[in-house]
Amino acid sequence: MARIGFYSGSFDPVTLGHTDVIARAAELVDRLVIGVGVHPSKSPLFSPPERVDMLRQETLVIADKSGTEIDIVTFDNLAVDAARSEGATVIFRGLRDGTDFDYEMQMAGMNGAMAPDIQTVFVAASPQVRHIAANLVRQVAKMGGDVSAFVSTEIEARLKERCQPKS
Repeated sequence: MARIGFYSGSFDPVTLGHTDVIARAAELVDRLVIGVGVHPSKSPLFSPPERVDMLRQETLVIADKSGTEIDIVTFDNLAVDAARSEGATVIFRGLRDGTDFDYEMQMAGMNGAMAPDIQTVFVAASPQVRHIAANLVRQVAKMGGDVSAFVSTEIEARLKERCQPKS
Protein backbone atom coordinates (compact mmCIF):
# COMPACT_ATOMS: atom_id res chain seq x y z
CA MET A 1 0.00 0.00 0.00
CA ALA A 2 1.38 3.38 -1.03
CA ARG A 3 2.14 5.90 1.71
CA ILE A 4 0.42 9.17 0.75
CA GLY A 5 1.20 12.49 2.39
CA PHE A 6 -0.49 15.89 2.08
CA TYR A 7 1.20 19.28 2.48
CA SER A 8 -0.98 22.35 2.24
CA GLY A 9 -0.49 26.09 2.14
CA SER A 10 -1.22 29.18 0.12
CA PHE A 11 2.21 29.10 -1.59
CA ASP A 12 1.86 32.75 -2.59
CA PRO A 13 4.65 32.55 -3.69
CA VAL A 14 6.39 29.22 -3.16
CA THR A 15 9.56 29.93 -1.17
CA LEU A 16 12.76 28.09 -0.41
CA GLY A 17 11.21 27.30 2.96
CA HIS A 18 8.33 25.53 1.25
CA THR A 19 10.61 23.54 -1.03
CA ASP A 20 12.76 22.57 1.97
CA VAL A 21 9.72 20.99 3.65
CA ILE A 22 8.53 19.44 0.38
CA ALA A 23 11.92 17.80 -0.27
CA ARG A 24 12.10 16.36 3.23
CA ALA A 25 8.47 15.18 3.23
CA ALA A 26 8.98 13.54 -0.17
CA GLU A 27 11.62 11.28 1.38
CA LEU A 28 8.99 9.84 3.75
CA VAL A 29 6.14 8.92 1.39
CA ASP A 30 5.52 7.29 -1.96
CA ARG A 31 3.18 10.04 -3.13
CA LEU A 32 3.09 13.62 -1.87
CA VAL A 33 0.08 15.75 -2.67
CA ILE A 34 0.63 19.48 -2.36
CA GLY A 35 -2.63 21.30 -1.70
CA VAL A 36 -2.88 24.93 -2.74
CA GLY A 37 -5.50 26.54 -0.54
CA VAL A 38 -7.98 28.76 -2.33
CA HIS A 39 -9.93 31.09 -0.07
CA PRO A 40 -12.39 33.57 -1.61
CA SER A 41 -11.86 36.07 1.23
CA LYS A 42 -8.13 36.38 0.48
CA SER A 43 -6.63 38.32 -2.38
CA PRO A 44 -3.39 36.54 -3.31
CA LEU A 45 -0.63 38.00 -5.42
CA PHE A 46 -0.74 34.97 -7.75
CA SER A 47 -3.83 33.15 -9.00
CA PRO A 48 -4.37 29.50 -8.05
CA PRO A 49 -3.30 28.26 -11.53
CA GLU A 50 -0.13 30.38 -11.30
CA ARG A 51 0.70 28.97 -7.86
CA VAL A 52 0.10 25.42 -9.12
CA ASP A 53 2.37 26.11 -12.09
CA MET A 54 5.12 27.52 -9.84
CA LEU A 55 4.91 24.48 -7.57
CA ARG A 56 5.07 22.09 -10.53
CA GLN A 57 8.20 23.85 -11.76
CA GLU A 58 9.80 23.93 -8.30
CA THR A 59 9.10 20.27 -7.48
CA LEU A 60 10.31 18.55 -10.66
CA VAL A 61 13.83 18.07 -9.34
CA ILE A 62 12.56 17.06 -5.90
CA ALA A 63 10.31 14.36 -7.38
CA ASP A 64 13.12 13.08 -9.59
CA LYS A 65 15.68 13.01 -6.77
CA SER A 66 13.37 11.39 -4.20
CA GLY A 67 11.59 9.04 -6.59
CA THR A 68 8.34 10.25 -5.07
CA GLU A 69 5.26 11.06 -7.12
CA ILE A 70 4.36 14.69 -6.43
CA ASP A 71 0.92 15.95 -7.36
CA ILE A 72 -0.41 19.47 -6.94
CA VAL A 73 -4.08 20.19 -6.36
CA THR A 74 -6.19 23.14 -5.29
CA PHE A 75 -8.77 22.94 -2.53
CA ASP A 76 -11.31 25.28 -0.98
CA ASN A 77 -12.41 23.20 1.98
CA LEU A 78 -10.71 22.03 5.17
CA ALA A 79 -7.17 20.78 4.61
CA VAL A 80 -7.97 17.60 6.52
CA ASP A 81 -10.89 16.93 4.17
CA ALA A 82 -8.71 17.62 1.14
CA ALA A 83 -6.08 15.24 2.54
CA ARG A 84 -8.71 12.56 3.08
CA SER A 85 -10.04 12.97 -0.47
CA GLU A 86 -6.50 12.31 -1.77
CA GLY A 87 -6.15 9.17 0.34
CA ALA A 88 -3.47 10.70 2.57
CA THR A 89 -2.67 9.12 5.91
CA VAL A 90 -0.18 11.85 6.84
CA ILE A 91 -0.43 15.64 6.86
CA PHE A 92 2.94 17.39 6.82
CA ARG A 93 3.33 20.77 8.49
CA GLY A 94 6.46 22.89 8.42
CA LEU A 95 7.68 24.56 11.60
CA ARG A 96 9.88 27.64 11.70
CA ASP A 97 9.71 28.59 15.36
CA GLY A 98 7.79 28.28 18.62
CA THR A 99 4.94 30.45 17.36
CA ASP A 100 4.41 28.05 14.45
CA PHE A 101 4.57 25.13 16.87
CA ASP A 102 1.84 26.52 19.13
CA TYR A 103 -0.50 27.19 16.20
CA GLU A 104 0.27 23.90 14.44
CA MET A 105 -0.28 21.88 17.65
CA GLN A 106 -3.78 23.36 17.89
CA MET A 107 -4.40 22.57 14.23
CA ALA A 108 -3.10 19.02 14.64
CA GLY A 109 -5.41 18.52 17.60
CA MET A 110 -8.43 19.75 15.64
CA ASN A 111 -7.50 17.66 12.60
CA GLY A 112 -6.94 14.62 14.81
CA ALA A 113 -10.41 15.01 16.28
CA MET A 114 -11.97 15.29 12.80
CA ALA A 115 -9.83 12.60 11.15
CA PRO A 116 -8.16 10.29 13.69
CA ASP A 117 -6.92 8.10 10.84
CA ILE A 118 -4.69 10.89 9.50
CA GLN A 119 -1.49 11.67 11.41
CA THR A 120 0.20 15.06 11.51
CA VAL A 121 3.97 15.07 11.08
CA PHE A 122 5.91 18.24 11.85
CA VAL A 123 8.94 19.00 9.70
CA ALA A 124 11.30 21.52 11.27
CA ALA A 125 12.58 24.00 8.73
CA SER A 126 16.28 23.82 8.00
CA PRO A 127 18.27 26.59 9.71
CA GLN A 128 19.12 28.31 6.42
CA VAL A 129 15.42 28.81 5.52
CA ARG A 130 13.83 29.02 8.98
CA HIS A 131 13.32 32.80 8.76
CA ILE A 132 11.48 32.78 5.40
CA ALA A 133 7.78 33.65 5.37
CA ALA A 134 5.84 34.05 2.12
CA ASN A 135 3.95 37.11 3.39
CA LEU A 136 7.26 38.87 4.09
CA VAL A 137 8.65 37.82 0.71
CA ARG A 138 5.59 39.43 -0.93
CA GLN A 139 6.12 42.64 1.06
CA VAL A 140 9.80 42.84 0.15
CA ALA A 141 9.03 42.19 -3.53
CA LYS A 142 6.24 44.79 -3.61
CA MET A 143 8.65 47.36 -2.20
CA GLY A 144 11.30 46.56 -4.81
CA GLY A 145 13.62 44.68 -2.45
CA ASP A 146 15.90 41.78 -3.24
CA VAL A 147 14.15 38.44 -2.63
CA SER A 148 16.87 36.24 -4.16
CA ALA A 149 17.79 34.73 -0.78
CA PHE A 150 14.21 33.55 -0.20
CA VAL A 151 13.00 32.12 -3.52
CA SER A 152 14.41 30.37 -6.59
CA THR A 153 15.55 32.47 -9.55
CA GLU A 154 12.39 31.48 -11.46
CA ILE A 155 10.10 32.66 -8.67
CA GLU A 156 12.19 35.80 -8.23
CA ALA A 157 11.60 36.63 -11.91
CA ARG A 158 7.85 36.10 -11.51
CA LEU A 159 7.78 38.34 -8.44
CA LYS A 160 9.69 41.09 -10.24
CA GLU A 161 7.32 40.91 -13.18
CA ARG A 162 4.24 40.99 -10.94
CA CYS A 163 5.47 43.62 -8.51
CA GLN A 164 7.10 46.11 -10.84
CA PRO A 165 5.40 49.48 -10.61
CA LYS A 166 3.05 50.08 -13.50
CA SER A 167 3.89 53.24 -15.44
